[in-house]
Amino acid sequence: MTATIHIVDDDADHLSALCDLVSAAGHEVTGFGDARQALDATGPPPDLVITDLRMPGMDGIAFLKAVKAQAPGLPVILLTGHGDVGHAVDAMRAGAEDFLEKPYDGAHLLAVIRRTLGAEAARSELARLQGVLAERSDSRILGTSRAMRAFRDRISALAPVDIDIDIDVVITGETGTGKELAARALHRESPRADAPFVALNCAALPEAMAETILFGHVAGALPHDPEGRAGKLEAAHGGTLMLDEVETMPPAIQAKLLRILQERIVERIGETRPRPLDIRVVATTKTPLSRLEGFRPDLYFRLAGSELVTPTLREAGEDIPLIFAHYAQLAARRYGRPDPEVPWRVQQALKRLAWPGNVRELKAAAEAYALGLFEIEPSAPRASVPQSLAQRVADFEAREIAAVLDAHRGNTQRAADTLGLPRRTLNDKMRRYGLSSDG
Repeated sequence: MTATIHIVDDDADHLSALCDLVSAAGHEVTGFGDARQALDATGPPPDLVITDLRMPGMDGIAFLKAVKAQAPGLPVILLTGHGDVGHAVDAMRAGAEDFLEKPYDGAHLLAVIRRTLGAEAARSELARLQGVLAERSDSRILGTSRAMRAFRDRISALAPVDIDIDIDVVITGETGTGKELAARALHRESPRADAPFVALNCAALPEAMAETILFGHVAGALPHDPEGRAGKLEAAHGGTLMLDEVETMPPAIQAKLLRILQERIVERIGETRPRPLDIRVVATTKTPLSRLEGFRPDLYFRLAGSELVTPTLREAGEDIPLIFAHYAQLAARRYGRPDPEVPWRVQQALKRLAWPGNVRELKAAAEAYALGLFEIEPSAPRASVPQSLAQRVADFEAREIAAVLDAHRGNTQRAADTLGLPRRTLNDKMRRYGLSSDG
């Protein structure tokens, strides 16, 4: 990631060497001999500022506060001497992104720069997504993880393939993984986008009324409803019909639906005139239809022209802070409250929770958090289940590593020093326990 970086240091030799080091890493660097000169610099603001602490005139902490007054979101890294760590802690409280104690390792400094720029890019992307999505409520599939990107790419590839060859779709996924969002995305990105999107919850479909609701009826066909009306299938003509929880559809209706999908015609109850049916059917289910004994295999094969599986939060765990912050912000704005902050420690704690209800559960927690009704314990314990001694030791080690990472805001070098571990060993353990060093 190439960035524009301003470096401030009154020591000309150190400034020159530091500028050369950062420039060699591919960044566009400008050096300043004093803080006031850096503050008065014209042109676009930098992506990152690196400053020494002890400088004549305006010192690093005063400079940090002035930078934050001008650009609150601009990250600042502080360089301190051995005796200045106490001041550096004060600087962190004043908004510094990180600090390094001199003498520092050049590779470590570049790693801190990469991590800081990565975190800032993630915050910027989150702000961008929230700005777009706040206008569109809950209509988009959030996430930047590999699993979510691949899922969106699959939807984009599948959405336009339908009109000429009638490819219906089955979407399988756990509760709360956004199956309806995926169905709506398929419709929105298809040539059918301007036609109706009709949703039918099969689990709430009364068996006695199922045919009428699906197929419609002509005038006089039903004594309690003398006027004729279209069914759900006909109402979706030209567009998309979503059959939610299709696995609960009564067997007798399954057989009739199969015939309609094969022939793409529908007859209202009480008439013999077939009506042409131009629809795409998207069926959603919590359980793979191929494994259900009560579901007709021929209907499954007809529906499953293509299949999608919605990612769980276990597969897209790195997206949890982004999704949580998005829904918390939407809730806060809906109730006229300020946008809630989601601190780094809370983000890490969110990643370590199980979220069996996936995005639906995460959304409910985020909305409660925005209203001050839900607190996330940074060291939330895991569910109590029988464990072997080795599992208990591993859980203890994971909790200790997570706590130290939290204390150092994800800085793996300082965490490794605190734990008395080589950094490579710490990184191996973090991978093993699914711990992250970023937000």
